[in-house]
Amino acid sequence: MRVLVVEDEPDLAEAIRDGLRLAAIAADLAGDGDTALEMLAVNNYDLAVLDRDIPGPSGNDIAAHIVASAKPIPILMLTAADRLDDLASGFELGADDYLTKPFELRELVLRLRALDRRRAHNRPPVWEIAGLRVDPFRREVYRDGRYVALTRKQFAVLEVLVAAGGGVISAEELLERAWDENADPFTNAVRITVSALRKRLGEPWLIATVPGVGYRIDPASSDGTPAGEAR
Repeated sequence: MRVLVVEDEPDLAEAIRDGLRLAAIAADLAGDGDTALEMLAVNNYDLAVLDRDIPGPSGNDIAAHIVASAKPIPILMLTAADRLDDLASGFELGADDYLTKPFELRELVLRLRALDRRRAHNRPPVWEIAGLRVDPFRREVYRDGRYVALTRKQFAVLEVLVAAGGGVISAEELLERAWDENADPFTNAVRITVSALRKRLGEPWLIATVPGVGYRIDPASSDGTPAGEAR
C-alpha cells in the first residue's frame, strides 16, 4: 500500500511516515497543497491522509481535487477540530474517515487498513492461493500452515503481488507501490527483495519471473529458478 500524507508539521509528518513504514505501508510526504497536487499528478496512491489546515490549497481543496479525479482514492482527514459541523463539512467534501489530533499511530494504521479493505470491497480481507495465506490486517503469512516470517519490505512486495490475482507486476510498479518517492529508480532492490522472498516462502517457488515484464504469483510455478536469482 502506498499513501500520500499531506501534513505541514515536519515532526508529525516524519513520525507518521516512520510509523507507517513499520506497518509495511509506504508513505510520501507533502508539506503544502501545491506539492500535494504535484505528487498526485505523477504518482499512483492507494490512500490519502490530509491535514485540513496546510499552506497553499487547503486539505479541503486537495480532497475536492481527489474526488473529482478520474481515479479517486479514499481520504482520511486529520484535524485539530472535533466539532460536529467541521466533521460534517469534511465528509461532504469527500472524506471517508476522520482522525482528530492528537492521535495514536496504531489507530491511524488500523483506519488506513480498514479504508483499504473497503476500497477493494471485492477483494477478500485474507488472501489464500496455492497453500499461501496472507492476512494484510495482521501482517501474517502462512505457507501450507507454516508461519513465514517476512521483513516489512518483503511483506509489502508480497501484498502487491498477491493482490494482483496472478497478474504480472513490473519491477517499476513494485518499486512505486512497495517503496516510496525516495527509492532509486535504478536500484536492484526489487530483484533482491523478490529473490529473498522466494527463499522465505520455500519450494516449489510461488513467484514466477516473466522475462522482460515482471513478476507474478503462479501456483503452478516450479521452474527451478534458484531462490537468489531471477530469470
